[in-house]
Amino acid sequence: MIELAARLTTGTVYLAGEALECCITFCHTTQPEHRDSQSHSDILENLAWASAQIHCFFSTSKNTGEKSSPVEKTTALEVTSCDIGDVVFHTKPKILFCDLTIPLGETKTFWYRESLPIEAPPSYRGNLVKYSYKVTIATQKVGSHIRMVRIPFRVLPISPIMNVQDLAALCGNETTDELQPTNPFSEERKVETPLTMALQVLQNLTARRSPNSYMITNTRGKVGRFCLFKSAYRLGEDIVGTFDFSVGTVTCMQVSVSLQPEEIVKKSTPSKSMNKETSSRSMTVARYHEVTLGLTHSQLILPIPLHITPAFDTEEVSLNWRLHFEFVTTNEKLLPSNEENDWNAPLNVGIETMVWNLPVKIYSTLPKQITQTVGNEAYKMVIK
Repeated sequence: MIELAARLTTGTVYLAGEALECCITFCHTTQPEHRDSQSHSDILENLAWASAQIHCFFSTSKNTGEKSSPVEKTTALEVTSCDIGDVVFHTKPKILFCDLTIPLGETKTFWYRESLPIEAPPSYRGNLVKYSYKVTIATQKVGSHIRMVRIPFRVLPISPIMNVQDLAALCGNETTDELQPTNPFSEERKVETPLTMALQVLQNLTARRSPNSYMITNTRGKVGRFCLFKSAYRLGEDIVGTFDFSVGTVTCMQVSVSLQPEEIVKKSTPSKSMNKETSSRSMTVARYHEVTLGLTHSQLILPIPLHITPAFDTEEVSLNWRLHFEFVTTNEKLLPSNEENDWNAPLNVGIETMVWNLPVKIYSTLPKQITQTVGNEAYKMVIK
């Protein structure tokens, strides 16, 4: 029998536009019951062919009331029933070999390399839709059925930072310097690619500090002032802000801040017009909570999880992020004055809850900064 083992050698997280590399080995081993007596068919094993390619699957939840529209499958590998959703993106299959003979005890190794398009949709598991990526390795033994191994991996978006055409134009402008006189003593300048340009723009956007202050008010007066030091973040960063309740005329008893995604699914109308209906659902991925009664100042520190998907926009769905604030206020005088020595907490307090949403921008980070809990394990399959 032949054991197929495949492993992504360049990690399991990639930016759109990056290249992945997969090591694929075919090992001819014997079955335990055939160790004593070997026939000629056991000494040599033949594989007719093997290929590899990348698939991106898209599926919708039953809650939308619609099924995803069928996508024409031009791939050479048939999508099996175990895959949920339609193939919205795939690369051309690459043939690893044809008519391979493996002697007993030997191992054959092949390498598969492929670059992801910079405009590829990201990996995403939302309430209503899902994008998932897999490297599909298919092979067929002479006289047997086609066998497939699928290796999942994660793709982070990069194109929303800047239009792909704009990145290509910026890279194209670099060629105008070729008309200038060259200096033989200067170092050779590296050629900029759309991916490297996008990473530079990402660094500039998320490193820039631009504090914004917001006065929080309700119908009874001022609650306080909130200051957010910047509005663009990368995965793994902390959202840092400050609350100033000393300027308020309304007592704030407690405050909670939640980081929430806003998932908007785009559905075509029956008339196939350009107008699209949208359905949105939100959930909380990180939360900050503090009792602020008696405080004049407070600080917000909200870590951005590494497992979430940064903001993106495709033909099927768009994803944005926001900070959801909840302020619990009261007009009653709860704290004692300086002249009062004894103070007892009231049994009942009339309160009001005020909510407020503040959009924030969350971008990708470098894949090497994301630690996978599962690890870069090898996927194996026995071919009999």
